[in-house]
Amino acid sequence: MAAMECRVLSIQSHVVRGYVGNKSATFPLQVLGFEVDSINSVQFSNHTGYAHWKGQVLQADELNVLYEGIKLNKVNHYDYILTGYSRDTSFLMTVVEIVQELKKANPSLVYVCDPVMGDHGAMYVPEELLPVYRNKVVPLADILTPNQFEAELLTGIKIHTIEDALKAMELLHKMGPKTVVLTSTDLPSNQGDLHLVALGSQKIVKPDGTVSIQKICMDIPKVDAVFVGTGDLFAALLLAWTHHHPEDLKTACEKTVSVMHHVIKRTINYANEKAGPGKRPSPAQLELRMVQSKGDIEKPAIVVEAKTLKTS
Repeated sequence: MAAMECRVLSIQSHVVRGYVGNKSATFPLQVLGFEVDSINSVQFSNHTGYAHWKGQVLQADELNVLYEGIKLNKVNHYDYILTGYSRDTSFLMTVVEIVQELKKANPSLVYVCDPVMGDHGAMYVPEELLPVYRNKVVPLADILTPNQFEAELLTGIKIHTIEDALKAMELLHKMGPKTVVLTSTDLPSNQGDLHLVALGSQKIVKPDGTVSIQKICMDIPKVDAVFVGTGDLFAALLLAWTHHHPEDLKTACEKTVSVMHHVIKRTINYANEKAGPGKRPSPAQLELRMVQSKGDIEKPAIVVEAKTLKTS
């Protein structure tokens, strides 16, 4: 499998207990054959949805020091970079510099960026990060995985219809990324209220210079619980499956979303059983059942099919 030669630099948060950030991304990538080098942007005892959490935040200069060490040993050759949540402008700017340098060293490097800024109409990072994402990060990204709100922030387009979403993805392509996946939207699903709609668009430039675009739409079953780390898992799985299916976004997304479905189903069943009848599971009980899902990560049974949308 070609992925054995692939090395990913993942710059994300780390928790001692549970699965978010690097803890969510590393295991599935390793299971799928990738070498993963992790830089932990924060180190917390657990995610911040618990009653208590403690830990440290990596500063921009500390990130630089770690990267410098990798560089001095001449082991700064990567096939992929994966980034997620960042809440500090100088840290994000340092990430930009690292990506630029690594792309110079390996022009075929693929940068997968989850532009984590907020959800459901509210930002949960400082507002000054938005222009950095818009002007510096997105133009460097090859694969972008915003939710609807983040896509609206980046493009200025309000998404009320599928057409709006396609317009926003088209604009994001123009900003840089060849692959854009809107991981979740508030658009109504044909399958009713118990599904959410995700959309993807992949721009492929053929050797002769002609461009083809594949656009897809997925209706994903909703689960009534708050999971943490699912976005990080999504971005990591999309990295892996687009590597294995580089010009087939439909298959890559079907496999990504199907793995997510299996992991979430296993997690909610376990959490409900632990919590007992009629009780809401705790954050600890809702930690993703990642190790238990190893088989599904490697060979996902496809449970969500993507529809190809006609391109005008």
